[in-house]
Amino acid sequence: MPNTQISDLQASRVAARTRVLLIDADPASVRVATTAIATAGGEVLTTIAPNAAIAGDVGHDAEIAIIDIPGREALALVERFVDRGLVVVATSGSGSVALAVEAMRRGAIDFVLKPYSPDSLARRLAPRFGEGRAKASKSPSGGPAPVSGSGDFGGFVGQSQPMRALYAEIARIAPSRAAVFVTGESGSGKELCAEAIHARSGRAGKALVALNCGAIPRELMESEVFGHVRGAFTGATEDRPGAVEVAGGGTLFLDEIGEMELGLQAKLLRVLQTGEYRRVGEARPRHADVRVVCATHRDPLAEVAAGRFRQDLFYRLHVLPIRTPPLRERGDDVIALAHTFLERFAGEEGRPTPRLSPAVVERFLSYPWPGNVRELQNVIRRAVVLGDGDEVTLDMLPPDFSGARAASPVAAAGGAIEPFWIQERRIIETAVAAYGGNTARAAAALEISPSTIYRKRERWAEGRA
Repeated sequence: MPNTQISDLQASRVAARTRVLLIDADPASVRVATTAIATAGGEVLTTIAPNAAIAGDVGHDAEIAIIDIPGREALALVERFVDRGLVVVATSGSGSVALAVEAMRRGAIDFVLKPYSPDSLARRLAPRFGEGRAKASKSPSGGPAPVSGSGDFGGFVGQSQPMRALYAEIARIAPSRAAVFVTGESGSGKELCAEAIHARSGRAGKALVALNCGAIPRELMESEVFGHVRGAFTGATEDRPGAVEVAGGGTLFLDEIGEMELGLQAKLLRVLQTGEYRRVGEARPRHADVRVVCATHRDPLAEVAAGRFRQDLFYRLHVLPIRTPPLRERGDDVIALAHTFLERFAGEEGRPTPRLSPAVVERFLSYPWPGNVRELQNVIRRAVVLGDGDEVTLDMLPPDFSGARAASPVAAAGGAIEPFWIQERRIIETAVAAYGGNTARAAAALEISPSTIYRKRERWAEGRA
């Protein structure tokens, strides 16, 4: 596999790069955004802090303004640059849905919450950069783009048979207004799948709002989804719209929907059935115009059987089911992905792109990748940061990954005993494989909770074991 294999975003760069004005005061965010802008096909003309931009007049030659909004005072920048004819993408680290709504009311075409990775931001920016890229996502008749015989698809990398089937399925279901239910293991690309569906739908010009139901405290979840009015609960000092309202006309992506409590599931069901919802503390109903895409790494039917997921909601959401294949089923895609990550991370570190040694290629192809693409990303980043030279070798991989385990205290005392977490990982992965990837059944056989397996696999994938 040649080392020049790159992602779809990079392969689709246009000759005339989009000129970008970056308004952000955080040096770390500026570095990430600069990498994302270059990946998406743009170049940064000027970087300036929001306070300086408010006081000055900048960006005359820019086509797009990416504006960080630390507070409401910076919202005026959105109007200013929209009035000058620039496309405006707003960002913020405050996590305030109200700021997102106000920015888009003032003309921003998209709103991206911090922190973001270079890859995720590039995917959001790419459709805004150049007419050529916009045309590439549509057929001549204005429908979804066909799946070509070569190259990758959206933000995905890979041309294995399971991925080509996934691309074709996304292209078929994207134009529909029906709900989509994405299943797949952690790290297999469920959010990327939702982004590809949104980008190829008739709602691509509106917002894609993503909520991770497992990352939001239960007591705040209803407010995040539906919003609240002032005085609805302690701390509700102002009216605040929720994700359903922010995504108006666009797509609402509910990741890990199995974590949503049953009472809130009933209210989501009402949105799907009647198109109506209420902010917390509000009497009058509001109308919702969103397409719902949801995802889970659990077995949804097992969750229904266990009483943790409403059956009526499941059938409302499970109209267009789609599954993201795990990395172990994707064959040579793992090498294509590895080359993509090598180029990206080497670029971020300011180093030449190393190649994979034959031994590493062989190991990558035989490894089961329990953490999927996320685990591969972490392995490659580690190799780039800690490695030295122009080749990635086995000794640059994590100890348990390469087969060269560090000596534990027990082993140092003369025993040939593996660390507990390695044995635990092998037992769990063997059980999951024995049940065909069904985590709920594997957990039942091991007499542990499925959530225990999910948490442990996430820690292993993130290198925290």
